[in-house]
Amino acid sequence: MIDTNKIEEREHVVVKFSGDSGDGMQLTGTLFSNLSAILGNEISTFPDYPSEIRAPQGTLGGVSGFQVHVGSSRVYTPGDDADVMVVMNPAALKVNAKGIKKGGIIIFDVDSFQPSDIQKAGFTTENPFKELKLSETIQLVPTPLTSMTKASLEGFGLDFKAVLRSKNMFALGLICFLFDRSVDQAIHFLEEKFKKKETILKANVKVLVDGYNYAQNIDASIAKFQVKKSHSIEKGKYTIISGNKSAAWGLIAASQKSELPLFLGSYPITPATDILHELALRKDLGVITLQAEDEIAGVCTAIGASFAGNLAATCTSGPGLALKSEAIGLAVMAELPLVVIDVMRSGPSTGMPTKTEQTDLLQALYGRNGESPAVVMAASTPDNCFQYAYMACKIALEHMTPVILLSDAFIGNGSSLWKLPKLAELPEIKPNYVKPEMKGEAKVTTRDEISKVRYWSVPGMEGFAHRNGGLEKEYVKGGIATDPKNHQKMVDARQAKVNNIANYIPDVKVEGAVDADLLVIGWGGTHGHLISAINSLKKEGKKVALAHFNYINPLPKNTEEVIRKYKKVIVCELNNGQFASFLRSKVTGVDFEQYSKVEGQPFTVLELKERFNKILEAL
Repeated sequence: MIDTNKIEEREHVVVKFSGDSGDGMQLTGTLFSNLSAILGNEISTFPDYPSEIRAPQGTLGGVSGFQVHVGSSRVYTPGDDADVMVVMNPAALKVNAKGIKKGGIIIFDVDSFQPSDIQKAGFTTENPFKELKLSETIQLVPTPLTSMTKASLEGFGLDFKAVLRSKNMFALGLICFLFDRSVDQAIHFLEEKFKKKETILKANVKVLVDGYNYAQNIDASIAKFQVKKSHSIEKGKYTIISGNKSAAWGLIAASQKSELPLFLGSYPITPATDILHELALRKDLGVITLQAEDEIAGVCTAIGASFAGNLAATCTSGPGLALKSEAIGLAVMAELPLVVIDVMRSGPSTGMPTKTEQTDLLQALYGRNGESPAVVMAASTPDNCFQYAYMACKIALEHMTPVILLSDAFIGNGSSLWKLPKLAELPEIKPNYVKPEMKGEAKVTTRDEISKVRYWSVPGMEGFAHRNGGLEKEYVKGGIATDPKNHQKMVDARQAKVNNIANYIPDVKVEGAVDADLLVIGWGGTHGHLISAINSLKKEGKKVALAHFNYINPLPKNTEEVIRKYKKVIVCELNNGQFASFLRSKVTGVDFEQYSKVEGQPFTVLELKERFNKILEAL
């Protein structure tokens, strides 16, 4: 058990907040993450919440969670299991019981563990901790969160529901004491959030401070942790950023760098809507957003903006990507720059809209009629969503093509520490405009014959009037054409244009042991878990390498060279083998082993290590 009489110094600590959807677990976790970042810790977060607007209180289906991994050295994932867990009711305990480390701490609202609450959560005995076999391995901290919150807010004039909504702040105050965090900065965050609701602000601050003071009073019975400031953080200005906000800012940066107005035409869909929300706030930077009536209208307005010479984008998730497929084909045929951000979620159909998967890859690659090549990229962390959104814009504008950027619910909703870049240091963006000497001669199909990139003439440019659309065009003159040989030539030109982009993207890098026999391949949002597993194996003296892909179509030029160096190759992804299937079509004769997971949840480091160890033993 943990010694409660001293402050234990840890390099890494994982904390999870869990309760009903109305218990404010997302806000509590976000505030604690922000406090940790301000103190110089590395962080990675994982909000995990149900798709129901409000499931029945106290039921398993209504449990909402927020997990944060705080470290004094590099943090790649939100962690597998929690060192400290705050549970607001028995349902939260039951859902998360397997996610607490042996010897960890569970702080629970004893007021919400009444017989009726325990029964509603599906327990068969009066002691849920004993039933889950937690009593002997976990330090339990029963805390009267509800009654203490009621006492704290007595005389505030708040109704019963408003009082109950404040108990998350009592829990936060207790956790702040547990981790030696000052509540002053938390109060500052609350002042920003509730600045127009004075009574709610005062109530939350009062409860927060009372929670901190309560923890001081039970000091002798609760373990305390200290996670020192990280020394691996480079100097610079930092903020905590979610993947969706990061992607939105990447689009804005590309707009500023290219000196083109940014237009986003979109339709709200979980979990991508925050991109639309963030961009709607940026009218001060010339951003134009349109919430369209449906997914098709959203992408079509973006294509219209691209026709008019804007940096055009749309954001969606899997079902929306399916609806946008015909319009994306129009952008392929018209050879217009367009950025499509797909924040993937569990499917098919509506599926589990708040859970994560990587199941849209083949749809992004092939989900259009005709030979319709588009660039496909994938971000891998919340912070690098900025980088890849920026690069998606650069490629779209410079190569006159639609680009599909894949994110997912895990990194889109999750957050990490992000160093603010300087605009001057970002790569130049030079759209492939027509040249002055082409005036009067350029057609809609006039292109650079080496790169096959079409020259962009924006409506209103004198001497460059043209017609463009979804019908096939004559290669030289640009008029509508149905000649078979011409169609083949145009299909080849559009494909060659995308293939040529491989000359403008970086090689895939190999992380881990350079002399390994086993190569792990991943893509997109699985990077953190994969590199954590490989680093852990390295500490155990085992040699494994990782090749993680952010550029998928086209693949980096050194892809085949890297893959053929290893005796054994395993592709890990949150689908049934879509990237493995794609790689087999590009690198023939290689036995790609697969490790797939389709549970709506990210990998765990433990399960990856177990799989890799089995392969290493066989080798």
